[in-house]
Amino acid sequence: MRAVRSRLILLTAAASSAALHIAGVLTANPIWRYAEVLSIGLLLAYAIISRSQISRWVLWVALAVLLVDAVRTMPAARGSDSYGEMVLVPGPSIDTPSAFESGLSLCWPLVTAACVLLVAWRRGGWHLHTVAPAVVGAALIIGYAVFRVVGIWRDVAADPPRATGTDEAETMALSTAVLPPLVLGITALALAAALAGHGRRLASIGAALLALMALPLLDTCIGMVPMPLSVSSHHALFAWHAITPTLSIPQPMPALTAAVELTAYLLLVAGLTDRPVRTHAPAVEV
Repeated sequence: MRAVRSRLILLTAAASSAALHIAGVLTANPIWRYAEVLSIGLLLAYAIISRSQISRWVLWVALAVLLVDAVRTMPAARGSDSYGEMVLVPGPSIDTPSAFESGLSLCWPLVTAACVLLVAWRRGGWHLHTVAPAVVGAALIIGYAVFRVVGIWRDVAADPPRATGTDEAETMALSTAVLPPLVLGITALALAAALAGHGRRLASIGAALLALMALPLLDTCIGMVPMPLSVSSHHALFAWHAITPTLSIPQPMPALTAAVELTAYLLLVAGLTDRPVRTHAPAVEV
């Protein structure tokens, strides 16, 4: 009984810390800069004291990776020179590996956590009724990436002629920048299918929410590639301006993205530490 109460307190505290972080993102004024770090740290503590014996260490590793990234991206302290400001200055030339590395720098924690969990849960978790939705979701994510890239290619082609090779460099940089979010979306959907096949429905919903993170990350990675001013961003459906900011709520889309991300963590941890729901669907050989 005491263990159950401790787990409930930790989960409630983690959700409360996540809410503080989301509120700070929404107002572009962090209420407490350690809120996200504390939320993930409490989830790690929740996983450690859990009695679940199935791949317990795997969940610890995944949360540790996310915790390291939360510490790395923690908001600057009030009064510091960088507090409340972020200026992205394009380099003097377009470098294809740099475009890929920029996207990877945003996505690697989520991709790593999803891959670690997928390796542990993939065996015996593939069923027709769970694989089919994952395939549809992957097709939608890939379709959105193609839609964005083709739209920008058309805008670049319509731009007045510039230096020889510039269009090709931009095209290649754009193509490589979207690869990390695509890997995240496909991996998280595969994880959702595997967890659902194991009867971990709550965790499967969390993995599906993690796959949704690929959409705003796609737009963010594309936005980090230097493009001509004539190239329009009206095709971006999940960029920071997708929901019109106001003076009182300057960052609605980043706050929504943070809410989806932290909710995914909460559901994954809660779902991987509870008792699985029995499933009688036939497995698919992979």
